[in-house]
Amino acid sequence: MSNIDAVIKNIRNIMRQDRGISGDAQRLEQLGWMLFLKILDDKDQELEIIKDGYKSVIPEKFQWRNWAANPEGITGDELLEFIDSNAEGKEGLFATLKKLQNPEYPKRAAIVREVFEGTHNYMKSGYLIRKVINKLNEIDFNNSEDKHIFGTIYETILRELRDAGNKGEYYTPRAVTRLMTLLTDPKLGEKVLDPAAGTGGFLTAAIDHIREKYVRTVEDENILQQSISGWELKPVAYVLGLTNLILHDIDVPNYVYKDSLKTEYNSIGRKDQVDVILANPPFGAKIADGVETNFPASFRTKESADLFLILILKLLKSNGRAAIVLPDGSITGDGVKMRIRKKLLTEANLHTIVRLPQSTFFPATVSTNLLFFEKGSPTKEIWYYEHRLPEGQKSYSKTKPIRFEEFKPLIEWWNNRQETEVAWKVKVEDLKDWDLDIKNPNVKVEEIEFSTEEVIEKLKTSFSKANSLLNELEKLVK
Repeated sequence: MSNIDAVIKNIRNIMRQDRGISGDAQRLEQLGWMLFLKILDDKDQELEIIKDGYKSVIPEKFQWRNWAANPEGITGDELLEFIDSNAEGKEGLFATLKKLQNPEYPKRAAIVREVFEGTHNYMKSGYLIRKVINKLNEIDFNNSEDKHIFGTIYETILRELRDAGNKGEYYTPRAVTRLMTLLTDPKLGEKVLDPAAGTGGFLTAAIDHIREKYVRTVEDENILQQSISGWELKPVAYVLGLTNLILHDIDVPNYVYKDSLKTEYNSIGRKDQVDVILANPPFGAKIADGVETNFPASFRTKESADLFLILILKLLKSNGRAAIVLPDGSITGDGVKMRIRKKLLTEANLHTIVRLPQSTFFPATVSTNLLFFEKGSPTKEIWYYEHRLPEGQKSYSKTKPIRFEEFKPLIEWWNNRQETEVAWKVKVEDLKDWDLDIKNPNVKVEEIEFSTEEVIEKLKTSFSKANSLLNELEKLVK
């Protein structure tokens, strides 16, 4: 177990002892604001060194380095009052940061304000809070090795967040976000959006991709800083996503706390449209009452993933590119689902669908697809690619998640497409009711030959089992 893995495990055990924490959701929210403050302060200290005249937007008294970094610092009731006090003239950490203003860096101050307006300190023991703080201080987020390892731990936190919330919400494995980003290839200067951003996995993948491939100068980096944006509705995911972007050196993340489906559909104009959308829209999730009336009448539905697909089409510029995750339930079905698919196929070129194994989003077992499309011209043909489990592996699991290296054959095939055992293409005119759930026609059914003796033996076994069942049923009837 890595040092950071042990730190997070210890923090979880400490928090379980506190009477104010009831359940995973509260523990994750508590950990969320603490991580945010520590990472923000680590980044502030870095910026103070490399940027002339830079000063943290957090008042000196409440900067992590000044109240939390010393293991012998305030604890017990004194620490609890420092965090929670609302007394006039003695406002504590939360009361101060909830109304934070900074004329020099107003946007960065607004981010801090947003986080603390929607967050709570649930812990009731100042002594246990100090123990948690001291554990967090064992991690140096400016150390590149710790930062890399933390990515793995971050996924552990996200899995817990998912398990604490709605089972219809799935956090995308990093191997999948990296693949979708690589194949969509967002470029420097292109506006990248995730309207269902969760904890920022797609956006950080896009940041890493653009930095590695296109950023060469300080001016390039400034362009990148302005081109990444995300929207997220769930408060804990929002704080973790914001923290993730700060950890990825985005100084003032354009990360908005909002319900994307409440965006006024008809008001979306050219200035609001983007070049690239990467997303895993929530499916099976409950939408707010009346949200569907925001969409054109023929596309109204209570299914969140279907509404997101309509929204994504509207948010893309002409020639804009998208890669999104959709379950089998969204690529088939009649009525409104059929009308949505028709809109997608007539307004965009859906050039590729990658079909994933059921266990990709473990522990959820749902058949999912990666849809790659470009807005502006209708679809004429669709390539399908079936990604299969590694040889000898029956499913993905906690200990055996999907790995980026598995996608090597797909990446090699992407720019040199040919029909194979796992790849095939379909003409749009051959689709029935725009149904996209097309099974692989190239799978060979293996013919298994048995000898006469083996057939007789198998029949005997079957008859024996049938007789046993009949006898059991007879006893029940009597």
